[in-house]
Amino acid sequence: MQTIRGLEAGRKALSRGISFSLDTDEREQAVRRIINDVSSRGDTAVREYTQKFDGVALDSLEVSRDEIAAAGKQLSPELLSALKLAAKRIRAFHAAQMKVVQSGTGGPGLNWLVRPLNRVGIYAPHGTAPYPSSLLMTAVPAKVAGVPEVTLATPRGPDGTLPAATLVAADIAGVDRIFSIGGAQAIAALALGTESVPRVDKVCGPGNIYVMLAKKLLFGTVGIDALQGPSEVLIIADETADPEYCAADLLAQAEHDELAEAILVTTSAELAERVTEEVTRQLQQLSRKKIAAASLEQNGKIVLVSSMDEAVELANLYAPEHLLLMVDRAESYLDRLSNAGCIILGEKGTVVLGDYVEGPSHVLPTQGTARFSSPLSVLDFVRLTNVISVDQNSLAELGPAAMAIADFEGFDAHVRAVERRLKERDTK
Repeated sequence: MQTIRGLEAGRKALSRGISFSLDTDEREQAVRRIINDVSSRGDTAVREYTQKFDGVALDSLEVSRDEIAAAGKQLSPELLSALKLAAKRIRAFHAAQMKVVQSGTGGPGLNWLVRPLNRVGIYAPHGTAPYPSSLLMTAVPAKVAGVPEVTLATPRGPDGTLPAATLVAADIAGVDRIFSIGGAQAIAALALGTESVPRVDKVCGPGNIYVMLAKKLLFGTVGIDALQGPSEVLIIADETADPEYCAADLLAQAEHDELAEAILVTTSAELAERVTEEVTRQLQQLSRKKIAAASLEQNGKIVLVSSMDEAVELANLYAPEHLLLMVDRAESYLDRLSNAGCIILGEKGTVVLGDYVEGPSHVLPTQGTARFSSPLSVLDFVRLTNVISVDQNSLAELGPAAMAIADFEGFDAHVRAVERRLKERDTK
C-alpha cells in the first residue's frame, strides 16, 4: 500500500479523474451489433450469442420451476438460513422506506401518486463465483416497491448448470421468471423484448464491461440503475482504532477485484504502521490473496493527516462507496460527512455486515458518484406522479402570477388559458 503524508498530497491522491471509462472502441461497436441483432432476430440471436460466448446450447431460454425447486436441496442449511435472514432484514428496511415515500403531501391541493414500475429486469453475473447477496439486495426492494413482475437474467456455466445459490436467492426474493442468458445479449433481450423474454421498464444489476456498455447504449429505451464500477472503501481512523479491524476491512474490499480501492485516512502515524503490518500478515491467510495483493499494490493507500477536519475533507472529496468510521465519538461526525454511499460506525462496525445482512441495499454509488447519486432503494422501482387540484380560491391567488410570468416569456395562449378561467369566476 502506498503511504501518503499531508492534506495536499492526500487531495491530489484522492481527487477523482476520469474513471471507469466506457470507451467508444471495438467493444462498444461489438455491443451495438449484438443489440441490433437481438432487436431484429430475437430469441434466435440470443441463442446464438449464448452458444458463442458461453459455450451453452439452450433448448429453452426460461428456467423451469422444477430446476428452481431442485436448487433448494443443494444448499447447506446454514447458507439457506442466512439467505432467508438477509432477505427478511432487507425486506423490513425497505418496507419502512416505502411507508415514508407513500406518506408525503405537498400541502393543500398538492400531492403525489406513487406507482410501481410494471416490470423490472435484474442481471446476475456468473463470473468467478455467484453472488446471491446482490440478487437479494436488488430483487427484494423491487418487490417491496410493488413491482408486479421481476425477471432475472443469469448465464449458465460452461457445464450448462446454474448456481443453486442464485436460483434459491431468486426464489426467496420473489422473482417471477428466470432466464438463463447472460452478457450484452441478455441486457438487449430485457430492454427490447424477444419472443420469450418480456420487455422490462428498467434493468438493474452489475456485470462486466460488455454488460455495462449494453446498459449505457440502451439507456433511454430502458431505465437503468447505474454503471457500477469496482468496489471501494475509505476508512477514517484515529489512535483509538483497532489495527486488526482496519486491516481486515481493507482486505475485505481488496479481495473483490484487482481494481477495487481500499483506503485508510488516519491521524495516527503509529496506527498507520501497525495497519501496514497487519495487512501483510492477514493477506497471507486469504484464499484470494493474489487478487487482494494486486488491488492493494495498484490502488491501496494510507493517508496520514494532522486532524479529523482534514480526514473529513478528504472523505467528502473522494465520495466513497463505503465509508467506515473507526474513531472516538463517530456519531459526532455524521453531520459533516456529505458524500458517501453507506456510512458504517459503531464499536464493531464492518462493511461486511452491510454487504450481507444489515438491511439497506449494498448496491451503492461508486467511482465518486456518491456526490450526486444514492444507494439503490424502493425509489428506484416506483414512479412519482404529481397531482395538482385547483379550486376558485387557488385560481384567484395564483392565476395573476402565472399570467405575469407567461406574458414575460411570450406565451399568449398560456395567459389566455388562465384569463378565461378568471373571467368565468368573476361572472359567477
